[in-house]
Amino acid sequence: MHTNRLAHEKSPYLQQHAHNPVDWYAWGEEAFEKARREDKPIFLSIGYSTCHWCHVMERESFESESTAELLNRSFVSIKVDREERPDVDRIYMMFVQATSGGGGWPMSVWLTPDLKPFYGGTYYPPRDAYGRPGFPTVLHSIAEAWSTDRARIAQSSDQILQQLRQHLDAGQDRGGWLDESVLESGFNVFRRGFDTRLGGFGGAPKFPRPVVHNFLLRYHAGAGNEEARDMVLATLRHMAAGGMNDQIGGGFHRYSVDERWFLPHFEKMLYDQAQLAVSYLEARQITGDDQYAAVAREIFEYVLRDMTSPEGAFYSAEDADSVIDPEAPSVKGEGAFYVWTREEIDRLLGSHSADWFCYRYGVEAGGNVLQDPHQEFAGKNILYQAHSIEETAERFDADPGAVRQALEEARPKLLDYRARRVRPHLDDKLLTAWNGMMISAFALGFQALGDERYLEAARKAAGFILGEMYDSETGILKRRHRAGDTAIPGFLDDYASFTGALVDLYESCFEAAYLERAVRLAEKAVELFEDKLAGGFFSSAEGDASLVLRMKEDYDGAEPSGNSVMTLALLRLAAITGRNDFREAADRALAAAAPRLRSAPVAAPQMLVAYAFARSKPRQIVLAGEYDEPGTRNFLQSAWRRFLPHRVLILVDEASRETLARYVPAIVSMTKLDGKPAAYVCQDFACRLPTANLEQFNELLN
Repeated sequence: MHTNRLAHEKSPYLQQHAHNPVDWYAWGEEAFEKARREDKPIFLSIGYSTCHWCHVMERESFESESTAELLNRSFVSIKVDREERPDVDRIYMMFVQATSGGGGWPMSVWLTPDLKPFYGGTYYPPRDAYGRPGFPTVLHSIAEAWSTDRARIAQSSDQILQQLRQHLDAGQDRGGWLDESVLESGFNVFRRGFDTRLGGFGGAPKFPRPVVHNFLLRYHAGAGNEEARDMVLATLRHMAAGGMNDQIGGGFHRYSVDERWFLPHFEKMLYDQAQLAVSYLEARQITGDDQYAAVAREIFEYVLRDMTSPEGAFYSAEDADSVIDPEAPSVKGEGAFYVWTREEIDRLLGSHSADWFCYRYGVEAGGNVLQDPHQEFAGKNILYQAHSIEETAERFDADPGAVRQALEEARPKLLDYRARRVRPHLDDKLLTAWNGMMISAFALGFQALGDERYLEAARKAAGFILGEMYDSETGILKRRHRAGDTAIPGFLDDYASFTGALVDLYESCFEAAYLERAVRLAEKAVELFEDKLAGGFFSSAEGDASLVLRMKEDYDGAEPSGNSVMTLALLRLAAITGRNDFREAADRALAAAAPRLRSAPVAAPQMLVAYAFARSKPRQIVLAGEYDEPGTRNFLQSAWRRFLPHRVLILVDEASRETLARYVPAIVSMTKLDGKPAAYVCQDFACRLPTANLEQFNELLN
């Protein structure tokens, strides 16, 4: 068996390639120096450990002795985990998208020894087919061009890099105005793309994009637009009913291959769980409907059961592929862990309950996957909510209560059975940005549902990051922890997401230490990442010579951009602390984003969320009292259960009064009324008369 230097890396993705015959290097000076010394081009391969097509290209090409020989002879080969190094990924993804019109992973890019890209694409097949060159053909062509036409490659790479710089610079100094019209424009764009029959935006494949939900629900709250709310609610209901939602174990798969949310791409990402939990919780706050709360609880149970480290932080992802037959552990298939035969269900549940279960979840004797060109799911069933419990009871002339109870008893039986299968590969690295999202979700889960376990989960994860991934002396946050190793200076995403998480934790338990740490992180983020000339934030700090571009990420996709999250975090902190410098940094970021928001609001819905917060003059809800006093908790629960996106919560108790008064001196005078907890509802800390009466408080909130 081959072993290359990736065996010494901590990234699960890099370790997956540690026994390839390819002479892989990690991203770093050792590889760059070799390329310069031997005057060879660099082959850069970027992916992540739960990427299906990354696995395919590894099996087809990187495990091939002949292909490895080509790579080792003519190139210096570098592997990058895009989840560890999003800065590297963004640079070369922009190049691939600009030059090929598409992008994705695995990403394959060829660079000069000084790291300038000159050719790139995504997945390459192992041989020429359908008019498309195979990977060996591409390698031969590039090696030949490098030896015979070096000057043209050098000129081309210089020109491409210059064009990319010009593209990044375009609009950096324009800034401009924003008004309410950008919110209306954003709503209209999503309205036009909404699937009125099946929910979601656009056609197949359908990706969850929770930042769109965030914007539309806030647009509904601000403008009273019921259509904006209803688009989100319909999408959430259809997603929850489909096969993209793990009907047995909870949690959502990455995306749906078809338009009806039935056939998923089976990988599970932490950032999806975090953001979708928030969407379902906010739907519950708006509607009071427990169907949305139930889905959020299932997400949380999945994360606590399968995605939580012994230290309390959250793992990154589970693979789409899994072992088909334990007797052949090297043979894996898409979704094998999650699919079922009718015979399995009959055997586990018995004929009576099995009939109900199969009708409810769309199970067919011959399998229910009709669009299966590769016959991956022959005879198998993907569970989805084909019929309601009431429809199931009517179909079998049964009591709905008995059907409901039988189905509730069936789920743990199937879950226990499934747990004995070979689980998909777990990417067990801990990423600060994604943990921040999950901490925020658990904090909101505690607020909206009142489950103390969720607050404890959020606190434990935050404690791990503060203890293991944060240097309190320098203020530096790290990106990744795995197998006892903390590494990689944090990016804007890490600072932004974790700052927001600490604010959410503060608004859940009101320990001033969380607020103070959020303030310190925000200060450090502004110091490290703000564009002092044009406003907004770079994705990475200055000083990394290996980055040929310093980028500003402003696209809110599967994950929100660091710019959007940081801007909103600064606005919230400004509303809590009265810090004008935070508000001014956020205003500069909004001004920098203005051209993008005016021309393409669909690209940045989370920045629209930040803008809506900024223009709303957020309310400060200040409660004077001890956290555990019944009167205080009544006020808190009343605020927590409502959807109030343009507010901040502050608790003035004896432990935190002095700390809070350092930010806002007026807090000194905010005290109880006649010995009872009191509520002050304010804007810019100009407050209405305080009340100790819950009904009056509710009227103020309404």
